[in-house]
Order: sequence, then C-alpha cells, then structure tokens
Amino acid sequence: MTDAPQLTLFNSLNRQLEPFVPIHEGEARVYTCGPTVYNYPHIGNMRAYVFADVLGRTLSWTGHKLTHIINITDVGHLTDDADAGEDKLEKMAAQKKQSIWDIAEHYTQAFKADVKALNIREPAEWSVATDYIDAMIDFAKQIEPKHCYQLESGLYFDVSTVEDYGRLARAVTEEGEGRIDTVEGKRNAADFAIWRTTPAGETRQMEWDSPWGRGAPGWHLECSVMGGKLLGFPFDIHTGGIDHREIHHPNEIAQNQAYCGCGGLDDAAHSGARYWMHNNFLVERTGKMSKSSGEFLRLQLLIDKGYHPLAYRMMCLQGHYRSELEFSWEGLGAALTRLKRMVMGVEQLKNRHAELVSASSEQPEPFVQDGSWTLKQVQGDDWGKLAPVLEKFEAAQADDLNTSIALTALEEALTIKKVDPAQKLSSIAAMDAVLGLDLLNLSREDLRIRPKDAGLTEDEIEQALADRKDARAQKDFARSDAIRDDLAAKGVEVMDGDPLGWEWKLG
Repeated sequence: MTDAPQLTLFNSLNRQLEPFVPIHEGEARVYTCGPTVYNYPHIGNMRAYVFADVLGRTLSWTGHKLTHIINITDVGHLTDDADAGEDKLEKMAAQKKQSIWDIAEHYTQAFKADVKALNIREPAEWSVATDYIDAMIDFAKQIEPKHCYQLESGLYFDVSTVEDYGRLARAVTEEGEGRIDTVEGKRNAADFAIWRTTPAGETRQMEWDSPWGRGAPGWHLECSVMGGKLLGFPFDIHTGGIDHREIHHPNEIAQNQAYCGCGGLDDAAHSGARYWMHNNFLVERTGKMSKSSGEFLRLQLLIDKGYHPLAYRMMCLQGHYRSELEFSWEGLGAALTRLKRMVMGVEQLKNRHAELVSASSEQPEPFVQDGSWTLKQVQGDDWGKLAPVLEKFEAAQADDLNTSIALTALEEALTIKKVDPAQKLSSIAAMDAVLGLDLLNLSREDLRIRPKDAGLTEDEIEQALADRKDARAQKDFARSDAIRDDLAAKGVEVMDGDPLGWEWKLG
C-alpha cells in the first residue's frame, strides 16, 4: 500500500483546511461542548457527537493517543445563548416541581443512553460544570483586573480588552452584535457575563458565594475552565455545533486569551485550541426539531417508529459534517436499508469463514473485529485486491473526514470477489473502527425493531408468514392472499422477492 495521506481538517478559526499537527507529538487532545441537561437531546444535537466521535476515531486510527473530554452543563446556560433569559435547568426544575439536581441527573443519563445507542465511544472524562465552581471563581479572579468589570447583575467581560474578538464568528458588525442582549451599564454590546449575581430577594437552587456576590457562573466560563484544567492550554481541537461558532465559542476564546495573556488570533493557539471544528445543522422541514414542539425528534422517537439508532448514525455519515443535512423519514429508511445491506454482506462473510474453519484441518486465518485497528496496522499488511479500496478509504478520511466517500469504499470492499473471507472481514473491521457502525456485531434481527404502536408481536407475524408459506405450497392462493391482507391491515408489509431477503417490515 502507498504511504498514508496527511490528515487535513477544516479550521473554523481561519476558514481553511489545515494539516493536523498535534501540539504534543503522538497525542491528540480534544474538547467537545456537551449538552445542557435540562431536557432530552434532539437528533440534531446528537449529530455533533457523531461528528466528534468520527473525529476521535480518525485520530486514534492515525496513531494518536486520544484524550477526549465532553462536558455536562448543569448550571449557567440561559434560555437565550446571548446572555438573556432564565437558567435552563432552574426553569425546568420549576416547571416539573423537582430538584434541579434530579433534573440534571435524569437528563444526563438520557444523553448517555443516546450516546451508547449511537455507538459513540465514551470520552476520557465527562466533566460536570458544578464540579468546577471553585476553579471557575479562581479563573475569573485571575482575569478580572485587566478584562472584567462589575455591575449589579454580575461580573462582565470587556471584549475590547482582547485582540480579534469575534474573529471565529466573523460577526463583529453592528448586525452581528444586535443579537446580544442589552444590559444596562455594559461597556460594549458584546460584553458577556462571567458571573451572574442572584438578584436581591431571589434564591436559586444552584448558587455559590463569590467575590462578586452569591450567584452562578456564566455558561461561557465553564468550558474555558474545564478545557484548560483537563487538557491544558493550548490543546489540539475544540469541537461543537455551528451554532456555538457565533457567540459561545468567541466568548470562550476571549476568556482563554485573557487567562493566558495571549495576543491576537493570527496564532491560532492563542485561542486556547489550535483547531476549532464545527458540524453544520440537521434541517427538518416540519418544525419538529424544536424541543418546544411537543413530540420533538429525539432518538427514542426514531426507535419507537421502528428505526434502529444506527440508521441515524448512517444518515449522518452519508453527508459531510460541514454540510447541512436534511432529515426525512424516507431518508432515514434509505439509510437503514443501506445499513442492512452492509450487515447482510458481513453476515455472509462470517458464515463463509465459519465454513472454512469447520472444513479445514489447519487453523484458517483469523480476523480482527474489536475496533482497535490503526492505520499503521493496515499499512503493514499485504491486502492484495483490497488495497485500492483501503487507500480510497484512507484518502477520504484524511480529506477532512469525508465519510460519504469512506462509506462507498467499505461497500466496494464487500463486493470484491475471490478474496479470503478473513482478510475481507479484517478490512471491514479496520474501516468500521473509524465509521463506528458496529458491522461485525450487528445482525439482521438487531436491525428489525418493532414500532411501539405495532399491533402484532414478532412471533405472531412469523407464525402468520409460516401459515402463508404453507398455503402457497398447497397452491391455496386465496388463503395466502387473505393472510397477506390481514397482515397489511395490521401494519405489516410482506415483501415477496425482496432482494435483501427481508420477508416483512412494519409500516
């Protein structure tokens, strides 16, 4: 095989592709903005973590020792990202008449369940904001003399005290700053809260004593503190959704510059991270992406309607992370069909390999399927006919994580004839170590999920199909059609001659 191509990533700070050169040789330190745990995440939220997972898997694949941090925001995030409104968790706790700590725990576990369902690898640490309150106060005290001022409502950061504020967002115009909430006494429209003092006569469930009064930290402060504490400034990569690029991340960067005594952002490391990477939005045309819509699009809703969660991961991989991705049920169904084809191809290979094992007096070639493959291992093997598709896969991932092309490379590997099944399975495992579709562990049965409102059990469906096959064998076509019509009336579509070999699906 040819030498591996250089991994290049799109740096939002400079708006260009750049070769990835780690700050610490052989390591990759990555921070991902995590959820605010006041409600269930919708599937658009989860796209950010699929993207960050593919990035982390690619860094591991290319031989880097990965340290990935995802934070949990359980305090400080207001209902408007631009320093306005109520604390999201305080508001939800009041609505549900529950402890804010119970609210945070419930939705943290719900988020982690979605992470597991999407086969997203666990980070090195889940950093929880309320575990770092003392560190946040210390951070704020250090930057206060040169960069902050106090108002009745709290401690504010003066954005005019750092160079290149807003460069990440390219939003330093009056129009861009118009989205920022006006607070009486602020020096600049874009100034933001470092610490929010609890108003006189009010009590929050989450509040702490500080030099600026009893209150709670600002949302932007949390990520600066946890990123710096756990990864050290500067670290390699900071990721998040594109919505963070406009306000949250520019404010983080300003704090990092202040804390480190750094200059302008021509040197990207002055921002606190060398690379800033953002995934684009998931677009849904009916308005059900908003959590205020009632039955909003969360992962459990997809499962309740009969879609395996990895079909959504496949859907994300089919588009480039920097492009908008449109969600539709038809598109999700097509992604599930594509995943089924891959799983069936892998099952056939595993069966062929098992046949060779049972028929041979010698031990056949084993295959690696534990997801630990690295590019160095792949480069070191003789892949024969598989070499071109592995090279295509490497080039795609090295080109700013082009998973859409990487998927086609994996599919091409499945179609190549006259290749030892163990070697082909190893090549699939190597590519799936990056894509994370769990292809060597999934079965067709795993992907057949019964919708929550289905009227029949799977056993009842299978029995009806067995009766129908018996009727057809006896040429009793009237009975066969009657069984088919009865199943259709109960939401079961019988797929005679389906090329995937699936005999039914629930509508």
